Amino acid sequence: MMTDFDTTLASLGIARSGTSTTTAASNTSSSDMDQADFLTLLTAQLKNQDPFDPVDNSEMVAQMAQISSSSGISEMNTTLKAIADKLGTTSLGDAIGYVGKTVLTAGDTAYPRTSGGLAGAVSLGGDATQVSVTIQSSTGETLKTIDLGAQDAGAVAWDWDGTTDSGDAAGDGPFTIKVTATGTDGSVDATPLVWAPVTTVSLGTDGTPVLTLPGIGQVPLSAVWQVG
Repeated sequence: MMTDFDTTLASLGIARSGTSTTTAASNTSSSDMDQADFLTLLTAQLKNQDPFDPVDNSEMVAQMAQISSSSGISEMNTTLKAIADKLGTTSLGDAIGYVGKTVLTAGDTAYPRTSGGLAGAVSLGGDATQVSVTIQSSTGETLKTIDLGAQDAGAVAWDWDGTTDSGDAAGDGPFTIKVTATGTDGSVDATPLVWAPVTTVSLGTDGTPVLTLPGIGQVPLSAVWQVG
């Protein structure tokens, strides 16, 4: 059975939250009421109530408590979402701390360490029975081939001392990194990961910080596997 409040809503062509009707004035679908809508309807209810059978006080208090609770929850959800969005992002000020550090990210161009040689990793999309890393000069000459053998899916680290297969010093680079991986059913997805210094930090077109790495270019923070 509808209450007096429900009757007033129905007479105005508006349903309670969760239903949708068409108003006589705007002929559009109604949505959840806010506090202004509630006060308008409450005033209309009081003006049109039967003076011999007025709205029960306890019922009116319950209705007011319901709309206040609903409004409070909505405001709280909005605030919590804003906090979550803030915590889930990295500001430009935070990202500036990356400048001068080295990061591990996807790339096929690498520069040697000041002490000589270089390190990197291979990201495997599945288990592999054979993984190899080929280091080439800037002209495409193969300098070193590193056999990593069988490896499980994930990131597999490797390290090179800077000497060629013949034992000579490879030089100052930059070097090109090639990786291959095979499994029981054929080739396995393999991506070279290299260490590179962060030279600058800037904001991308979407407003999130991006790192500038020599030989690789700009990469988002989400592409960083590890920070050295």
